[in-house]
Amino acid sequence: MKNEQQYLDLCEHVLNAGNEKKDRTGTGTYSIFGHQMRFDLQESFPLLTTKRVPFKLIVSELLWFMNGDTNIRYLLQHNNNIWNEWAFESYVKSEEYDGPDMTNFGIRSQQDEEFKDLYQKEMEKFKEKILSDDAFSDRFGDLGSVYGKQWRAWETTRGETIDQLKDVIENIKQNPDSRRHIVTAWNPEDVPSNMALPPCHMMFQFYVADGKLSCQLYQRSGDIFLGVPFNIASYALLTHLIAHECGLEPGEFVHTLGDAHIYQNHIEQVKKQLSRTSKEPPKLWLNSEKTSVFDFDMEDIQVMDYDPHPGIKAPVAV
Repeated sequence: MKNEQQYLDLCEHVLNAGNEKKDRTGTGTYSIFGHQMRFDLQESFPLLTTKRVPFKLIVSELLWFMNGDTNIRYLLQHNNNIWNEWAFESYVKSEEYDGPDMTNFGIRSQQDEEFKDLYQKEMEKFKEKILSDDAFSDRFGDLGSVYGKQWRAWETTRGETIDQLKDVIENIKQNPDSRRHIVTAWNPEDVPSNMALPPCHMMFQFYVADGKLSCQLYQRSGDIFLGVPFNIASYALLTHLIAHECGLEPGEFVHTLGDAHIYQNHIEQVKKQLSRTSKEPPKLWLNSEKTSVFDFDMEDIQVMDYDPHPGIKAPVAV
């Protein structure tokens, strides 16, 4: 439970000492700059227990990244809706959209119940069309050069592509003591013009010592209540998967945050979570018959004995 306490301490610290700041969503945050947590993956798998964190969504999103996919259709096929808003925003701003006005839908759906119902109906239509219409999915389901594209097919100035994730796995196997086991999603050329959302978890590095694989993530921006619990579990899982392929034990996941913030409309939810007592963490199960991380499917990755407190709902700032 020491792993989870680091996250709870971060929540407490930002509530007590965070700087009140404006943000691009118009919601407002309490924020600190520069924070690090270290999760011992030998101790436990760091999936929070003070609220339920939907592990299947973490798995499907990570597999989506690892497969180099950038279209939300795969996520929707696995009942994962966490990237919908950014694709939907592109659609409602297009000339093809002829429905009711969805300007500033993120904020309006939080403030107006009637509009929220209208938004949900339009979103359901959008999702159904992504799943059923190939041409529509290709045009409006793709998020541009987001994580999967940068991880698996970084475009060079010579017109070639670099498979960063595949290369780093091979380098860990061949030269474990290298200081260059790095994957970056921050592509300055693509950030302003070709990404639905610039990468928040933007660069990670692996380190091998004593037969263990550790991973450090630099995250430029962390939504502490909704996003960071996902990021912790996702990169811990990635470390486990790559350690498995490379014949190593998982070591530490080191999570370094730039702007770590709590949205102002998440304050009560954070306080509710802090009032709860941590439970025993779950155990991670990986299908040992799969030898490559690129062969894993949803059913090959599970958590056992996960008995958290109930989930706590909060609006997503878009």
